Amino acid sequence: MATKNINSEKYHRKQASAVKPSPTPKPRGSSLLTHFWVQSFFLALLCFVFYANTFRNGYAVDDFLVIDNNEAISRGMAGIPQLLTSDVFDSYYRKYNANNRLSGGRYRPLALITYAVEQQAFGKTTTRTTSNTANNNLKLIYVRHVNNVLLYIISVIVLLYFLRKVVFPAYPLLAFLSVLLFAVHPIHTEVVANIKSRDEILSLLFITLTLTKAYQYLETQKIVDLLLALLCFFLALLSKEYAVSLIVIIPLMAYLFKQETVVRSLKTVLPFLGVFVLYIAMRYAVVPFTRLQEDDELLNNPYLLASGSQKIATEIATLLQYIKLLVFPHPLSVDYSYNQIPYTNITDLATWLSILFHAFLIAALVSLIKKRHALAFAIAFYLTNLLLVSNLLFPIGATMGERLIYHSSLGFSIAVAYLLYWWHQQLKPAHTAKVSLVAGVLLVVVLCAVKTIARNKDWESNSTLYRQDVLSAENSAITNANAGNAYLELASLQNETSAKSELLNKAMGYLNKAISIHPGYTLAYINRGNVFFQLGDLEHAKQDWDTAKQQYPTHPNLPGLYASYYINTAVNIFGSKGQYNEAIAALNKGAAIDPENTTVLFNLGFYYNAVGKKDSAIYAFQKIIDINPADTLAAKCVSYIDILRKTP
Repeated sequence: MATKNINSEKYHRKQASAVKPSPTPKPRGSSLLTHFWVQSFFLALLCFVFYANTFRNGYAVDDFLVIDNNEAISRGMAGIPQLLTSDVFDSYYRKYNANNRLSGGRYRPLALITYAVEQQAFGKTTTRTTSNTANNNLKLIYVRHVNNVLLYIISVIVLLYFLRKVVFPAYPLLAFLSVLLFAVHPIHTEVVANIKSRDEILSLLFITLTLTKAYQYLETQKIVDLLLALLCFFLALLSKEYAVSLIVIIPLMAYLFKQETVVRSLKTVLPFLGVFVLYIAMRYAVVPFTRLQEDDELLNNPYLLASGSQKIATEIATLLQYIKLLVFPHPLSVDYSYNQIPYTNITDLATWLSILFHAFLIAALVSLIKKRHALAFAIAFYLTNLLLVSNLLFPIGATMGERLIYHSSLGFSIAVAYLLYWWHQQLKPAHTAKVSLVAGVLLVVVLCAVKTIARNKDWESNSTLYRQDVLSAENSAITNANAGNAYLELASLQNETSAKSELLNKAMGYLNKAISIHPGYTLAYINRGNVFFQLGDLEHAKQDWDTAKQQYPTHPNLPGLYASYYINTAVNIFGSKGQYNEAIAALNKGAAIDPENTTVLFNLGFYYNAVGKKDSAIYAFQKIIDINPADTLAAKCVSYIDILRKTP
């Protein structure tokens, strides 16, 4: 009997050991702050304070490409079927006569659908045949910024619920601290302040909902919970491809927090694999995975000029840059592309530091998984999402980006919160420990608030953003080219001659640098040609546009630019000297390049009339009327034609 009792005791000890929670610091009491809704209200208020100054911002960066110039979005909800069956950049590619240059394409329709709904509710919708310029109005942009912040707040609250329920169910303050550090991190400014990055917010939101409902299904075994988890997983995939990480994270969650065996944990992911296969089939039907040759555009393929070893070494070293920004988020930049992060070699210190650091994380992950430790979830969430944006598995079209580390930053925040909480538990006495922790967290929140609120102002427009970021990302071809364009636009608004000249010279300096970094930068040549044009140097303007045309013959901006060149040549060089036939010859060159340019046609009509070619003048004026009868210029042409026909 005694042996039986001993064996029974051993059995129960073994069972108790199998279900004990992950090693976690013991809580020191509780307070009002441990209540879910109190924590949620505090986090929501904090997020609102941090990001309220984005509401008055305009569009910036890819907002113009993805939203403002998107034909399907401009049609409101009527455009949703098109959004579900096309690449994110489909409208951009068609407008710029370009092919898909991004590896694997971009199929992320969920965020685009939200923009279409906003268009329907708060903007002016267009038909398929009209120009897609209806998106750009202040009310609609305001609504979109507000919705980005609201979605961020919702995602933060859902994260809090998940961490309280699954990761730290007995430690609500630790869950709160994790989400607090995530919510206030300044590296998220790009995701919240840039409307286009709503896909990142939606992705993490639905990833978190998937994990929450999947865990709930493990507890209840109710089919409705499984169906909701599968639906959230599908929506997460439609938001962004990152949801594929759940194929790893879901079984890990079951193993760590439900204490399932390895086999049973792996089985939990089987229904999600079915949804993933469905998504892949749907995605392939819309955006086939066809990248048979390496992209020859340096801006889309930042490792184009690197050797094989340089490419791998730089990709590994870049991973350390993410840690640097997560620990100390300054300075921040919209762009880290060529040549802001120079190529490195396998022998460089940064490469080996990155190898050692990430090897340590992987070793720690393996050890912590064996112990079923909560920190294993944080490290796994960090590494799996980091791997997807590392360029190590497949090219992503960028060296690195702040928005790209958004998902991984959750794992980072959980790990840092855990370590802070553990440190707090070691301090004696308890009162001193609590004061130290609260003071430290408050200091972090205040510093993050200062950085975030200031950074949000940079995102007011492309002009404010690139004029600021070129100071910190001074070796990036993209920041230099866009800073040059920003100063060019400011110059066009300036009437005072010396001030305008100063702005144009600044633009020239940045554009020269962009071209020196990347001699094949078509848009930099186009904009530098514009600067020359504004300075009155027509020949150098045309040389730059000729270079751009050689690189990108079908660029849609070139016809209008060449037309401007020939108009200026005709009017200011030939017309001012009474050389009307030469002016006509120049304008005909402009008309050949841009046949529907009404300014070219109007000047042609004027000069044809001046040399007595009445029929040609009438033809030019009539063509303006045919192109756009509602144009004020067309109304003038009606009068001119009437006068010419009455003149002997």
